[in-house]
Amino acid sequence: MAFPEKPVVYVSREIERALGSAPSSNYRIVSGKTLYGESVSADHPGCVTLIDEKSARDGGILGTTELLQHPSTRSLMDELGPEASILVFKNTVRVETAAKALGRRLLNPPASLSERVENKLSQLRWLGPLGAKYLPPHAAKLAKYITWKSDEPFVVQWAHGHTGDGTSLVRAPDDLRAIQDRFPERMARVTAFVDGPSFTANAVVTKDRVLVANPSYQITGLPPFTDSSFTTIGNDWGLAARLLSPDDASAIRGMAKEIGAKLQADGWKGLFGIDLIKDESRGRFYLIEVNARQPASTTFESNLQDAARKSRGAKGLTTFEAHLRALLDLPIDQDLVEISDGAQIIQRVTKNVESIFDDAAKSLEKSGFGTLAYQNTAMNSDLLRVQSDTSIMSDHKAFNSRGTEIAEAIKRSHLNLKI
Repeated sequence: MAFPEKPVVYVSREIERALGSAPSSNYRIVSGKTLYGESVSADHPGCVTLIDEKSARDGGILGTTELLQHPSTRSLMDELGPEASILVFKNTVRVETAAKALGRRLLNPPASLSERVENKLSQLRWLGPLGAKYLPPHAAKLAKYITWKSDEPFVVQWAHGHTGDGTSLVRAPDDLRAIQDRFPERMARVTAFVDGPSFTANAVVTKDRVLVANPSYQITGLPPFTDSSFTTIGNDWGLAARLLSPDDASAIRGMAKEIGAKLQADGWKGLFGIDLIKDESRGRFYLIEVNARQPASTTFESNLQDAARKSRGAKGLTTFEAHLRALLDLPIDQDLVEISDGAQIIQRVTKNVESIFDDAAKSLEKSGFGTLAYQNTAMNSDLLRVQSDTSIMSDHKAFNSRGTEIAEAIKRSHLNLKI
């Protein structure tokens, strides 16, 4: 994609989030210094600013707000001039304040709108009739007033969570009692439990249309990649293409377009994503989540789309290209590139897997996988991202031989002797 004359600076704690497009003179990246970041910088000299400092809050890599406040970022913005704008993975009030202090335009939609849409409680009001249409049966109430009425399991969600860590499945009265003992006065969203495969669809809101990418199967809760049954650990576009009928794909696209139209009416531009689950007993899809931000799968999805253009002459924009064009108010006269294969999976920090040594990554790279290591230590945070140009799942919750190879390589790593 040819960038406009006015520079864009993507500021991100995780440099991978910014790599939906290659760094260039008019698309700069600011991130914390990591081994992977250094390799990206070496490939794109002069286009990547890496800041080698530790966060005062947790001793890790600087967060987005800290990066925005750093003198190196101010120096870069001064160098690029007053027309340079800022882009981040997810907007927050703190990010908005830091961008304002730099005197630069922040391309992301307002943090207040993002919060209204993503908050599990305010989202119910924001969705309005769409909530009744697409969400499973649900209610909002204080935890202490939630009751166990039958043998039917249900899901309790707090207003905020990340990759499933704000979600609890209640299967018995003791499960509910444990929640109520800890957080009796906390408001929760209580939702009927739906069992089935889940999917992710990324979409881009422009000033006059909503573009929807091919859905991916959402890999969730599988060991050794996570300890949490609700944690998303990856995406598989190949399995989604096999599991979803044309009618299924149409239903997902229709849901995404309706939610996108509501976002558009509220002034949203750029990326958002929906997570949904298929109730196979009823043959219908339910909405799980609306992600009012750039979804984490965007970068790899865009890389797969770009590879499809280069290898088979596929037409259209990548998801990330459309995101940027929408935020910059540039015309969009193409659809998104169609893809039907590829997958990625993330090893997260678990009680048994606290780090990944080079032996696992090198073994996987020899087998043709792409790997990206993270320097995180917090429980359930990213440790190793493994990417494949073909599917790694044979069916819902079942790895194929390539997926099994990834899991076995991690288990064999000499740091992971417990599993």
